[in-house]
Amino acid sequence: MSPARSPEQLARLVGELLRLPAETEWLEDKASNCDAAEIGSYISALANGAALANHDRGYLLWGIEDGTRAVIGTDFDPLQNKVGNENLENWLLRHLSPQIHFVFHRLTVAGRPVVVLEIDRASQRPVTFKSEAFIRIGSYKKKLSAHPDVERRMWKSFVLGTFEDGTAADGLSPSDVVQLLDYPSYFRVMKMPLPESRSGILDALAQEGMVKLDDSHTWALTNLGAMLFAHDLDEFSALRRKSVRVIQYRGNSRVETVKEQEGVHGYASGFAGLIRYINELIPSNEVIGQALRQTVKLYPELAVRELVANALLHQDFLITGSGPTVEIFDDRMEITNPGQPLVDPLRFVDSPPVSRNERMGQSDAPQRAL
Repeated sequence: MSPARSPEQLARLVGELLRLPAETEWLEDKASNCDAAEIGSYISALANGAALANHDRGYLLWGIEDGTRAVIGTDFDPLQNKVGNENLENWLLRHLSPQIHFVFHRLTVAGRPVVVLEIDRASQRPVTFKSEAFIRIGSYKKKLSAHPDVERRMWKSFVLGTFEDGTAADGLSPSDVVQLLDYPSYFRVMKMPLPESRSGILDALAQEGMVKLDDSHTWALTNLGAMLFAHDLDEFSALRRKSVRVIQYRGNSRVETVKEQEGVHGYASGFAGLIRYINELIPSNEVIGQALRQTVKLYPELAVRELVANALLHQDFLITGSGPTVEIFDDRMEITNPGQPLVDPLRFVDSPPVSRNERMGQSDAPQRAL
């Protein structure tokens, strides 16, 4: 989601956008065009163009001269513009499908008024305006249906795009990043010395894909970084329901709950504690050997570790509102996660392996921690 930016961040964002030599598939300059239908079609085109370019957002700038990219100012005021008696933003949102997030910003650049429309990229399918999808081809806005090759590439980008590369939070300062992430756990898991400087920490996290610089040259925290090493997943609105729930029941049914605990830490930083907590709740048997009695857990710790790790790594993160759950009964343990199996359950034994979230599974950090 587009962030709420401070005036300083907005000025830095516009400065970085104006450094580009020309418009792109996700960036458009305008002087004072305030036609509502034109704005709606550009939202579609820039959202789709950003997705095609694997860029987080698209931007429409008013007060910038087309071609020269000089700041000339604009009299366009999105808060005062109405379509009939309806607010411009509400009217635009009503005609967009899906209703992606966008936000207008007003600021002064070089003493002249400028308006920035910041648009989240398309996700899972092209964004349409009044049932028509648009795209930028060169410097022109075109109907996506007129360019089937581009449309095929766009759908392919939705298939190949990964949840892990998405943005969990952005517009962050270096101090914000180190407060949100349990970065000492990352270096401990990786068996690497902790860098002496904050820039060294951020460089190492960026190389792993945990953080990245956004368009305003502030830091963004990726879903990969947040899911694995967040201090508290509740800090991220889109991820807070992905915490692991552990529930212990009395007996063999769900009638009476004995204990219920929901994790808060990222999966990698909190995994050892999670497994330890589950093992403490698992029923145990007393085995009498030749000389000594020994207490043996109902399930081997290695099996529990493997099953829980797979539930975390192979869930469908695009299903919102639910996360992995571990339920412990007197006679069994049930581990569930969101999403349908990628392989028909009847072919589990003889089907070749298929995995979700390959970026997370192939990363060194979760492999060592989970």
